Amino acid sequence: MKLFFFLIALSASFISFAQDSANYSKSEIIYGRKDGMALTMIKLLPKENVKGKAIMSLVSGNWISNYNMSQRFMTYAEHFVKSGYTVFLVMHGSQPRYSITDETEDIKRAVRFIRYNAKEYGIDPDHIGITGSSSGGHLSLMTALAEDKMYISARDPIDRVSSRVQAAAVFFPPTDFLNWGRENSGMNRQAITRAGVAGAFDFKKQNDTTRLYERITGEDMIKKIGMNMSPVNNVSNDDPPVFIAHGDADPVVPLQQSEVLIKKLKEAGVPNELYIHPGGGHGWSNSDLEHQKFIAWFDKFLK
Repeated sequence: MKLFFFLIALSASFISFAQDSANYSKSEIIYGRKDGMALTMIKLLPKENVKGKAIMSLVSGNWISNYNMSQRFMTYAEHFVKSGYTVFLVMHGSQPRYSITDETEDIKRAVRFIRYNAKEYGIDPDHIGITGSSSGGHLSLMTALAEDKMYISARDPIDRVSSRVQAAAVFFPPTDFLNWGRENSGMNRQAITRAGVAGAFDFKKQNDTTRLYERITGEDMIKKIGMNMSPVNNVSNDDPPVFIAHGDADPVVPLQQSEVLIKKLKEAGVPNELYIHPGGGHGWSNSDLEHQKFIAWFDKFLK
């Protein structure tokens, strides 16, 4: 099973560096803190034709996220800004320090933060979309398809609001780690290690006695976590609409990953669409068509 996946430091051929634009203003925001460190995002506010709606674009490759990477995402984000969307380039905790489960919670926190501050940002709190590619696509779907839990008694008022988004549009996302490329293939730990993403799958639990974080090694528990962090297992009939673009020659994330999720969404009656880019690998040089499809998707479902 070929699983040298997510070698994307975000497909340089897919996303290029962007220059500051006169079409929008840019500001950095702290949306949360953990372990004494700040979680940040960059807000891009269009200067004209403002829709008053938000799109979260996840700065993520190999489940790694940092400010330097965000510069590559500006060109991608500009497609949405030019269409009047307020864009939030969201950075999350990175592997190997944090696993996928930790990173997913960061993204949910970002949704809550944007919704809580929607009035200040001039956006409708009930019109938030999410997008990302590869690991960013995976985290987008983990957030979009998650059960909408609100912690009414939370000390932080931001944690009391919904982390639900209203639409998602993503590129070549991993969706089913236990059925990678084919059914019942299981989670290939050796391949994950070779791919350099083992930290994203390094699950830990705090020992109540020693207060240390200890690695989870039980196969049954690892399989359960693998199921939970596979978006395909989180589909329900109240999920937001999902659009996926995927190349049919992707050597990193099999097209099968998108196909199985689309099948589940159809069965649940959730609006969905899969666009297959002929000859597309793990990213391609000209994605203008897909960007326009994404914008049309958000225009339709973020009315």
